[in-house]
Amino acid sequence: MTIIRSLTAAAVALPIAFGALAAKADDIVEIAAGNEDFETLVAAVEAAGLIDTLKGDGPFTVFAPTDEAFAKLPEGTVESLLEPENREQLVEILTYHVIPGKVMASDVMGQETMAETVQGQSLDIKAMGGAVMVNQAQVIQADIEASNGVIHVIDTVVLPE
Repeated sequence: MTIIRSLTAAAVALPIAFGALAAKADDIVEIAAGNEDFETLVAAVEAAGLIDTLKGDGPFTVFAPTDEAFAKLPEGTVESLLEPENREQLVEILTYHVIPGKVMASDVMGQETMAETVQGQSLDIKAMGGAVMVNQAQVIQADIEASNGVIHVIDTVVLPE
């Protein structure tokens, strides 16, 4: 009888313990680093020296290009941007993908709006007919919540003017 009570107590306590661990959401960088579709983005964030910034309190809304999105850039562009002498340009491009605050897809549905980026220029956001466009990029997965904001996955790298 004591063994059954112990097993029952363990069976109840274990999910509670794991639930407490799962309740702590990962930050934006941890989520990106844990997803194989963001290897180029993570390498770029590291090369730009933005890891600590994107691990900060935020909140941030990040429009995260996939590796496929980076592959659409002209050949050699990514490699060139990752070189130390191009760090300033890389920072400008990456911070153009970030807006301050936490903006969920439902916050913009049915709207055409502009959002000022951390880089200083604005993104054109159109959320009409069930699709969300950020400049020329389409959001292919929305609302990945992080402890310090939200990630929206996009299919194209957006470039500042």
